[in-house]
Amino acid sequence: MRAYYEQGKERDRLVGPKGALEFARTKEILQRRMPPAPAAVADIGGGPGHYALWLAELGYTVHHRDLMDLHVDQLQAFGHPSVQTAAGDARHLDLPDSSVDAVLLLGPLYHLPDGEDRIQALREARRIVRADGPVFIAAISRWAPRLDGVIQERLYEQSAEFLSLLPDIERTGKLPPVVPSGFVGYTHRPGDLADEVSAAGLQLDDLVGVEGLPLAATDLQSRVGDTAAWVVLLDAARAVERVPELMGLSPHLVATATATTR
Repeated sequence: MRAYYEQGKERDRLVGPKGALEFARTKEILQRRMPPAPAAVADIGGGPGHYALWLAELGYTVHHRDLMDLHVDQLQAFGHPSVQTAAGDARHLDLPDSSVDAVLLLGPLYHLPDGEDRIQALREARRIVRADGPVFIAAISRWAPRLDGVIQERLYEQSAEFLSLLPDIERTGKLPPVVPSGFVGYTHRPGDLADEVSAAGLQLDDLVGVEGLPLAATDLQSRVGDTAAWVVLLDAARAVERVPELMGLSPHLVATATATTR
């Protein structure tokens, strides 16, 4: 994981056409339950700070934590007065109990292959959020390696063995790097994500697919530059986001939850 992120690719990942769709839809999902500004938000595993800076510009105070020193340095370079950032592990946060009004957990579950570690990260989010505050939890879909990695990105052209790995990836959820210093992660079935949220003492309020069916990069590129086509794409993603038999087609899932009894 560190070898992948130390390449610095995450800084611009949400800027290109593919990332732009994920970013736009995730912001839309967050705004459905985000408390009004000024409120305190913990952005845990927030990478180089795309969401932290967006929230800060909207008037929120953001406590950003990320495991990678590089990402902390990249965010600090912006010097935004409403963002406080430091290195931190989602499983063991340095933030006090009930100290924030909302929690973003939009990356840590990607990189915790052990179920107990994922539940511990969710419990930490539950611990630091105030009563009735939302916790937003992102996961990679179990079928993203095949639909996104193989069909859309054609990763088998970079690694001939990737196709042979797919059955095991889809059985276990564990995604190995397919190229040197490549992305390594964990993928969820929608139902499994819901079960982990519940096991951490959180009440699942919503679970949606983010992007809808993955599109070819050239198709996405043409739609980003066409306002009408972009609106149609976003509307299609909304239309299928909660359809059980279609939810897993999205490369990413987002669960919205609140704490139950403490």
